[in-house]
Amino acid sequence: MIIEPRIAPADVTDAGEILTVQRAAYLTEAQRYADPFLPPLTETLDEVRAALAGPATVLTARLGDRLVGSVRAHVDGDTAHVGRLSVAPDQQGRGVGGRLLRAVEAACAARVRRFALFTGADSAQNLRLYQRHGYRVVGHRPDPNGIRLALLEKAVSPARSDA
Repeated sequence: MIIEPRIAPADVTDAGEILTVQRAAYLTEAQRYADPFLPPLTETLDEVRAALAGPATVLTARLGDRLVGSVRAHVDGDTAHVGRLSVAPDQQGRGVGGRLLRAVEAACAARVRRFALFTGADSAQNLRLYQRHGYRVVGHRPDPNGIRLALLEKAVSPARSDA
């Protein structure tokens, strides 16, 4: 029996759990790029709390009482910038990331024309996830530490009408 994670809006009381999962999830990225200073690893608890208290859409995935993932999006003009998609290492590869991605898109779709995000250009698993969900690579740029990032975008699908 497969138990689906429950996706729900986060609140400030989730900050510690979000930070814990985020750090665990991004350790493999830090190892891949030999950079322990990736922003998701250096973000502080106060910074996570501020993100939760601000205008960003922040969602969590829970299995029972356990937080196993989160994602954020902030709207700027006609674009929702998706970030900090994090899944607990023992839950990766089970569809949690895809469910979070679909949920944050659904939460923002009525306000935007496109979604944008970035990931490490050498992060094949992440690139496959995003491409499966309709994102395409539109460019590359280095981060402040010189790591090559892939920039991805996806147009918002027009709402279907049965009329």
